[in-house]
Amino acid sequence: MARLSHYRASGAVRMVDVSAKPATLRTASARGWVRMPPRVLRAVRRLQTPKGNPFEVARIAGIAAAKRTAEWIPLCHPLPLTHIDVTARVRQNGVELTSQVAAMAPTGVEMEALVAVAAAALTLYDMCKALDKGITIAEIVLLSKTGGKSGDYRRPNTAARGRRRTRR
Repeated sequence: MARLSHYRASGAVRMVDVSAKPATLRTASARGWVRMPPRVLRAVRRLQTPKGNPFEVARIAGIAAAKRTAEWIPLCHPLPLTHIDVTARVRQNGVELTSQVAAMAPTGVEMEALVAVAAAALTLYDMCKALDKGITIAEIVLLSKTGGKSGDYRRPNTAARGRRRTRR
């Protein structure tokens, strides 16, 4: 049975010691949704928001945040990331954000992929909040990861999730 690696037997939290682990290729991808009403989505499609191009600012914010994950998440190791990509796709009820991260490291990059999507989603909200403060950030999930002792992971049904029509 798997155990929580960030806890000692006493229950105290700890940073996992990865000093003896070899650096291997680790990858991860994540996804999140920014749901918005049709009029905001129309403005985003035309890139007409009060603060400029929301997709490019969100993309850069996600990349920058992934590089600083250890500053966001207290027990994460700072990692030498070798690749970060964040994309935004306009969908029927909002914007789908995805990230891909890679590193040659002794520990995984799942948190970096998730932080990239979270920061991009928060930035997209910030870029569009003047049009509607009811925009929703939802379903930030790990899609896949490769490498490491625990092996590869792929989230089931990654293509179909999130494309459902949301009720307004």
